[in-house]
Amino acid sequence: MNKLSIIILAAGAGTRMKSTIPKVLHKISGKEMLYYSISEALKLSDDVTVVLYHQAKLVQERMEKYFENVNFVIQDHENYPGTGGAVMGIKPKYEKTLVLNGDMPLIQSSELEKFQENEATIVMSVLKLDNPNGYGRVIIENDKVQKIVEQKDANAEQKKITTVNAGIYQFDTEFLLESLPKLSNANVQKEYYITDLVEIAISSSKTLYPLLVSEENFKGVNSKVDLSEAEVIHQNRIKKSFLNNGVIMRLPSTIYIEEGVQIEGESILENGVTLLGNTQINNSHIKTNSIVEDSILTNSDIGPMARIRPNTVLNNTHIGNFVEVKKSTLNGVKAGHLSYIGDSEIDEGTNIGAGMITCNYDGVNKHKTKIGKNVFIGSDTQLVAPLTIEDDVMIAAGSTITKDLKSGELALTRAPLKIVKGFFYKFFSKK
Repeated sequence: MNKLSIIILAAGAGTRMKSTIPKVLHKISGKEMLYYSISEALKLSDDVTVVLYHQAKLVQERMEKYFENVNFVIQDHENYPGTGGAVMGIKPKYEKTLVLNGDMPLIQSSELEKFQENEATIVMSVLKLDNPNGYGRVIIENDKVQKIVEQKDANAEQKKITTVNAGIYQFDTEFLLESLPKLSNANVQKEYYITDLVEIAISSSKTLYPLLVSEENFKGVNSKVDLSEAEVIHQNRIKKSFLNNGVIMRLPSTIYIEEGVQIEGESILENGVTLLGNTQINNSHIKTNSIVEDSILTNSDIGPMARIRPNTVLNNTHIGNFVEVKKSTLNGVKAGHLSYIGDSEIDEGTNIGAGMITCNYDGVNKHKTKIGKNVFIGSDTQLVAPLTIEDDVMIAAGSTITKDLKSGELALTRAPLKIVKGFFYKFFSKK
């Protein structure tokens, strides 16, 4: 760990998102934006503080599902609103303090390490943008930063400036603590701005280093347009990493993979595949438009258009088109098409016929189906759980099975076939 304290600002409501969900809880690749800021911060520091205010309890509860040893504080928004007010009252542990934003889901620890390469009193990130709308403008004269003006307070001439504040700063901690009480809210918004610390540093003849950073890594999310653009970038990062590790992808731009998914071996992902949650894919083939969520697939193939729902484990198994599997373990099984398999354990050599379903829900509770080895289940069969079917059983097509079956048995529940000669002609009066 570097001798660095990190403060993450996550107090804002994010009104431009036009949502009841706090801005930092909007998701990118399956995880909340704030998750990424905290995750990258923890790679650099053991002193990470997250500042909350809007729906603070909800935000904290969500983040505590992922992280331990993170400090959460509530901003005194009534008395000290604004980014400067958010930092007040925090006592960083180390000599340097890095201030991040919770709405920058593309930030990477490797980029943040660059701030520590300079010993200036303030190291601030700056961007050059063709369209600077939404960002605070950085006023530079003689290659030195003179001032930062928030867009809300910028005049028409200042809004033409294309050098903008990327919103991340590293402060000398002693300077930060001494200067925060000097901040004023004498501005249009009546808020305390962390950007005013730049002016205090300049007036005190402190060293200020502007660090030019990439727009992609420091992209802020202020609207749902920004959110969608950030997710495209993040998805490309995820897929590029897997491609470099040997995964085969057909039309990668059509594939969606959430943060936390693991893919090993020479797995194949066809176009339109969706991998969600903590899915693990090992040497498996996921065919067109199939979905896998929080499941483990090893030496298996699924699809096209198959759905593997949470808590499923497939080993050496073939799942065909329009098959849905939920909370089941299948080992060496074939289920070619048009079946639902839920709350089940099925062993090797078993064949699932088209249209078979496990009736696992009685309207109140879920029940389990256990199927042994080398079981042949005919098409259009209903297995009413709870149910145990031992090895080497045959079930005739069209059967409804409500009782356990022993090894070697044949089970069928068809009604006898009845044939009425000449009925067609009689019914339609054609003869």
